[in-house]
Amino acid sequence: MNWYPWLNDSYRQLIATYQSGRGHHALLLHAFPGNGAEALCYGISRWLICQKKDGLKSCGECHSCRLMLAGTHPDYHVLVPEKGKQTVSVESVRKLTEILSSHAQQGGARVVYIPNAEILTDAAANALLKTLEEPGKETYFLLGCEKKESLLATLRSRCLTHFLPAPEQQIALYWLQKQIANLNTNNVITALKLCQGSPIAALALLSPEHWQKRSTLFDELEIALQQRDLLRLLPILNSDNGPELISWLLGLLSDALKLQQNAVQYCINQDQLSRVSLLSTSMTRSQLVNAYEQWQNCRHQLVTVSALNQELILTNQLLQWEALIANPSL
Repeated sequence: MNWYPWLNDSYRQLIATYQSGRGHHALLLHAFPGNGAEALCYGISRWLICQKKDGLKSCGECHSCRLMLAGTHPDYHVLVPEKGKQTVSVESVRKLTEILSSHAQQGGARVVYIPNAEILTDAAANALLKTLEEPGKETYFLLGCEKKESLLATLRSRCLTHFLPAPEQQIALYWLQKQIANLNTNNVITALKLCQGSPIAALALLSPEHWQKRSTLFDELEIALQQRDLLRLLPILNSDNGPELISWLLGLLSDALKLQQNAVQYCINQDQLSRVSLLSTSMTRSQLVNAYEQWQNCRHQLVTVSALNQELILTNQLLQWEALIANPSL
């Protein structure tokens, strides 16, 4: 697994607590997607399971390290949804609990990694509570989450929460420019802002295919606004990554509001200021706020409610937006 330089401080800080005997048996790592939380949890797991630790590092040579590198360590458990499922079931947690009730197969530490604790069902989270309260000897839990407030309060209370911040912009910018040659600095900064400063997420967004989708959306938006034909956006938005495309629209609407307040320096989409300007002159502040709220609600429906007719929802939203622009009194 790749390691990222901005993880070093958090890694040293957390490993130091385990070295001093103050490390918590249940660590909740709160991070935005694309900040490298998975790599940090794996690094901590390697250190905890290593049988011949070398200060802050795992030795890489002992039997446990070799098993971890091969992905076959019997005392390292990753709790993810079963194939075809979206959540971690209570049955999966019970199976894990049964395994943890016996001795560690390698006679050392055991680590349970839950990459996304938010997809534990309430029943699964409750089933995990007793084990978190009374873990076995040298048993550690590492839980990742993006929105810790979505977790059961009882689960959070049994964990030590550590927030993994995004790196400083200059560090992220330097790393991204190392990954892709001849990147446009303005595009890189925009991608970082769109991804809440997360470099790995920004790298994915900057891939030619992904970045082109964003460009195509805004090209079509400009034509749609000029022709007052917002429905022309439907074929683009009605895709598997529709919610992400809506997020880009929300960012542009937010920037248009900033531009109306003469706060262009705070706009996220610095590479799309001509389209931001078009929106800010095509719509009043009230219209922009209404459109933002409508699109936000639309995205929420698509993300949280299953079995919705996405094309129908998007068609209705685009028609509402068209009517909003056509009515100067709104």
